[in-house]
Amino acid sequence: MVPVRSITIFPILVFISCSSIVGLFGQENASYKTLDFNAFYGSILLHNSDISHLIRGHPTGGILALNNRTFGAKPWHQDFGYPDWGFSAIVQDMSNPELGINIGVYAHLNAYFLNRNLQLRMGQGLAYNSNPYDRVENFRNNAYGSHIQSSTYLMLQLQKEQVFGRLGFRTGLGVIHYSNANVRAPNTSTNTFALTAGMVYDLNTQPIPELKQWAPIDLAEPIHLNVMIRTGVNESDVIGSGQFPFYIASVYADKRLGRLSGLQVGTEIFFSQFLKELIRFQSSSFPELQVDMNSDYRRVGVFVGHELFMGKFMVITQLGYYLYYPFDFEGRVYNRIGAQRRFGKHWQGGISLKSHGAKAEAVELGLGYRW
Repeated sequence: MVPVRSITIFPILVFISCSSIVGLFGQENASYKTLDFNAFYGSILLHNSDISHLIRGHPTGGILALNNRTFGAKPWHQDFGYPDWGFSAIVQDMSNPELGINIGVYAHLNAYFLNRNLQLRMGQGLAYNSNPYDRVENFRNNAYGSHIQSSTYLMLQLQKEQVFGRLGFRTGLGVIHYSNANVRAPNTSTNTFALTAGMVYDLNTQPIPELKQWAPIDLAEPIHLNVMIRTGVNESDVIGSGQFPFYIASVYADKRLGRLSGLQVGTEIFFSQFLKELIRFQSSSFPELQVDMNSDYRRVGVFVGHELFMGKFMVITQLGYYLYYPFDFEGRVYNRIGAQRRFGKHWQGGISLKSHGAKAEAVELGLGYRW
């Protein structure tokens, strides 16, 4: 099979992420906005000894964010404490010329606790790295295999708004992750743990609208059957082995328990084309591994999962185990986290990250049907 070398799915992913955020809150009164800026100072966590040579200094940078408040246009807004949605940008100097500078754009959600004085932000988007791996010019950078990275960040901050007029202050902790999810090797990735401090400015002159209250609604459903097809491209950890498509067919049952939660149980078969190349490479180049070149590249797994509902959107988390596992790749246990949206009564689509523990295997685009 010819490797797929020119395809990148990250522009599609960030478009879906931003469209999902807008779709989640599109009917909300989005006229109440705040603008915040945070500077940060941190350290790269040694999650993998392979990047120890890249950890030299303390990364620094800034995070600029525009936030839109919600006031209960949809019932689940009340269930989640009237969260914010918005867009943000991060500029980060990795404090190592071999890692370069990362510039990212994100869609984010803010959840609140302690009478809105404690904020948890979750952002997902794309980052551009200025100096990725190059076998001649930058062979030491085994963290980033491409200019374009998938990026996730979390911030937990104490926040006090309108301390001086419309100006407030915030401080806390954050984690910023960069990875291309094995779309291209190498992909050891980095995680920056950071101290943050900044300001928040209220862009509004009108009073804060009243919060809409919703009566409890029982949304429990009978068991439904689902079929989901997922696909994308990825590459093994062998640099230069090439990008290949993969296909996953899943069949599972789901049971919605109420307004917020549901459960899943199912089975799936994996057609991961990159494993064909990895099997061929290991069997011919590393005889000590005793890999049979005729080993089947397919895998079959079973999984259990949870659904967290936000209207028509849901966050899925799954834990799986390979029953059929002829070629040893990263262990029998796997996990998946992602987002799905239902369209009409039967159709659904989504995006997810499949991994083995903290080691990503692929970013998946999925389309499914629900009876």
